[in-house]
Amino acid sequence: MFAWLEKNPFFFTIAFVVVFSVAGLVQIIPDFRKSSLPLEGLRPLTVLETAGRQVYIKEGCYNCHSQLIRQFKSEVMRYGMYSLGGEYAYDRPFLWGSKRTGPDLHRIGDRSSSDWHANHMYDPNSVVPKSIMPAYKHLYNKEVDFETAYAEALTQKKVFNVPYDVEGLKTSVKLGSIEEAKEQFKVEAGQIVEEMKHSQTTQMFEDGNGKITEIVALIAYLNSLGSSRIVK
Repeated sequence: MFAWLEKNPFFFTIAFVVVFSVAGLVQIIPDFRKSSLPLEGLRPLTVLETAGRQVYIKEGCYNCHSQLIRQFKSEVMRYGMYSLGGEYAYDRPFLWGSKRTGPDLHRIGDRSSSDWHANHMYDPNSVVPKSIMPAYKHLYNKEVDFETAYAEALTQKKVFNVPYDVEGLKTSVKLGSIEEAKEQFKVEAGQIVEEMKHSQTTQMFEDGNGKITEIVALIAYLNSLGSSRIVK
């Protein structure tokens, strides 16, 4: 049989693909089913963090930054603990990325402060000399879209059973009514603005009757990337 296959390249290729596919499925399906479960202690994103994730997607940050640290010593030494499948259980869509013009961001919340992000996004070279990343000054002026972020979180709750508002569950994030969510949204934003120490943002937040700009939401999201979303 093998000798016949060697003489017929087309059928040899078909046989190889079939055998390789079966072996691959046997290998990955058990791990895939297990890793698709939420990591123990993983909490959902807040509405402010969800809004920041939407800004992250809109600005195309995933085109230059990945969110997937591989199990190599060099990666762990540079970026932090390698990524675990269960950490992505509430991510839709996934933002793994495949290109690293800039560093991987999956643990950025563990190593950079809100103030660092504020300066980095406004003038990248002020904190990273010779950085080729463009400035994102427009994010400091445009108001964030709360309604769309709340709708996204509510969809996650109702369609995908993401644990928002689950009594007695330590990983539950309070969503509540749109009025309650709006109030919590403002509280979280105020904390980020205080941490940013960025004069322009602070002034706009205070003078603009609590106006929350896209940069505040984006920084909230970046801060969530790492161990801060794992409830101990």
